[in-house]
Amino acid sequence: MKKADRTKAFITEKTAPIFNRKGFAGTSLTDMTDATGLTKGSIYGNFEDKDEVAIAAFDHNMTKLVEQVRGLQATERTATGKLKAFIAVYREGMQMPVLADGCPIINIGCEVDDTHPQLKEKVSGALSRWHKSISAIIQQGKMQGEFKNEVGSNDFASLMIAMIEGGFTLSKISGDRSYLDQSLDQLEELIQTRLAR
Repeated sequence: MKKADRTKAFITEKTAPIFNRKGFAGTSLTDMTDATGLTKGSIYGNFEDKDEVAIAAFDHNMTKLVEQVRGLQATERTATGKLKAFIAVYREGMQMPVLADGCPIINIGCEVDDTHPQLKEKVSGALSRWHKSISAIIQQGKMQGEFKNEVGSNDFASLMIAMIEGGFTLSKISGDRSYLDQSLDQLEELIQTRLAR
């Protein structure tokens, strides 16, 4: 890796938690220089502008989140186990670095939906990939005879994301973890009663 690439990766890694915690508008150049120990010139010598840093930070946060999910899924043989890997990551999420300040999809998505088209597109793409991933696992479960054929894969994927993100967000806002636990408990029950044969 070239020095410029290493510096860019360093800036991204150090600023990613800040963008997730403070959002695009709330993250200042001072936040970025404090986190990296670099000057404004060093940061903007590697990135065109704050927008480019924010996009790289969002990609970094999503990569870390996906790695955590895939790491758990790799140990699972069943479609049920693969779905529950999402639940496990979010259940422990508030103790994990990438989710400690909230889910990047919600944190960034709510802020930029009407203000930052490039970041909105990134968030929308991440949400779409997550939805497709869940839907594909459900389809796989149907083909293997693990899940009921009559359950709509896309509908259940939407419900699953809504329950995970809703519970996580309410717990983060209120400081009351019970919202998340109740939501994830209900989701696990739905997987067993509505989805599984």
